Amino acid sequence: MPPPLFADHPADRTPERDAVEALISQARSLRGGLDAVRRESSVAADLAADPQLRWQRALCDLAVHHLDDLGGHLDQLREGLPAEIAEEEPEPCAEPPVAPPEPETHERGALLRRVGSAEWNLLTDEVSWSDELFTMFGRDPSEGPLTLDELPSLVHADDQESLAVMVTDCLVDGRPIDGEFRIVRADAGVRTVHMVGEPVLDADGSTACMWAVLRDVSELRRSQMAVRETRDSLQRQRHIAQTEHRLAVELQEAVLPPWRGSLRFPQGGPVTLDLAGRYLPAGTSALIGGDWYDALQLPDGKTLLSVGDLTGHGVAATSGMAMVLGALRGMAVAGHRPGPLMGFLNQLLDTSAQPALGSAVCCRFDPEARTLEWAQAGHPAPLLFRGGTGRALDPPEGVLLGATSGATYAERIERLEPGDLLVLHTDGLAPRRTHGPQSAHEGAEQLLALAPRFSAARSAQDSVRVVVEEFGSTEREDDACVLIARVGG
Repeated sequence: MPPPLFADHPADRTPERDAVEALISQARSLRGGLDAVRRESSVAADLAADPQLRWQRALCDLAVHHLDDLGGHLDQLREGLPAEIAEEEPEPCAEPPVAPPEPETHERGALLRRVGSAEWNLLTDEVSWSDELFTMFGRDPSEGPLTLDELPSLVHADDQESLAVMVTDCLVDGRPIDGEFRIVRADAGVRTVHMVGEPVLDADGSTACMWAVLRDVSELRRSQMAVRETRDSLQRQRHIAQTEHRLAVELQEAVLPPWRGSLRFPQGGPVTLDLAGRYLPAGTSALIGGDWYDALQLPDGKTLLSVGDLTGHGVAATSGMAMVLGALRGMAVAGHRPGPLMGFLNQLLDTSAQPALGSAVCCRFDPEARTLEWAQAGHPAPLLFRGGTGRALDPPEGVLLGATSGATYAERIERLEPGDLLVLHTDGLAPRRTHGPQSAHEGAEQLLALAPRFSAARSAQDSVRVVVEEFGSTEREDDACVLIARVGG
């Protein structure tokens, strides 16, 4: 930067070379560590279009620009320091100091393109530009530097007024310059320039000249814009996710049975079922799935019991669950048996606007005959506990709901006895230790191991508490439901 004519403030002390070298080493170390982080974020970004990963990558790019600028400025500062600082004045004929090692080519070249200096002498009308400033403005040095009156010719039309205000405040009121404007180069490229400068006063206190350091901050501003845009995108996605989660919860609470204690069906019949159910959320509260449990007294005095699960999470899964559960209740009230009812549900999912797969168990209990007529669609079989032991009922044939068109579902009939305990559950009850067909049986095995505790329970609600104590604190990958029915005398 050209030296000012007069200094109206004391000169800064020359920094120690060792201190500058230490700062350069620290900056390069940080730059290397940041490069490693960028490589990791690039690999992750290739695998998932995640707004949070894009935001993190934009922050890394912004940090790179800041570190590159810092390293370049420190290199320039080091180049201006003598090799040794002697206590005595050096002799005029002393040898010039040995040039320090050159900065890395890409860092030095980038810095030369981004930082330049200028001085406008108001007394002689002389103008001095550094070579870097010519490069920044895309102007050939043979054309000469621009005066303050000519400078707006390269400034973007929208920024000319703000530049004029800054220059006027500096020349007339003696205020320092610190602002940005855009320039339009000869190649039509638009660059954003940050200019800082001060007036230099003569002996009478009048402005003699103005000097300035100009820095090309185009890449920096683009990086900052990318950070803002990715941050805003991430915030919008989080807001959408929170809204969808709230809607899913409200829809689920509106559809699942409103009763929270024990329920007895049929009311006033010869044999009653003591009923209790519970929904158990996933370890991650954001995962609201399509699990349901339901008990409904039918017009003919029989009782409908069902549990099921639709694939997916969020509003789509809970709205699909609401549709299936509403259809199931309607067809059960109309008198359809479990097997045909499953066939209709399969057709409903197969032809719905939002195709989905689901599993379910549908049971119809006859209190007069103490029989349980049931069908299943790719779902864990009900568990029957009697005399202190438990077993899974032999499942009839039935594929997942929505898996194939025209599927038929077989039925089985089980005779129940007073004191029997029936447990219906979805497969997300226990965390999966294995993957594959056997993983669905892990929850059933843990439930069967609870037979002694079920025998000691006095009601269906007590039995549900046993299940919650066993599985409630587990970090489940998915949500789950359990429905328990105890046969009265």
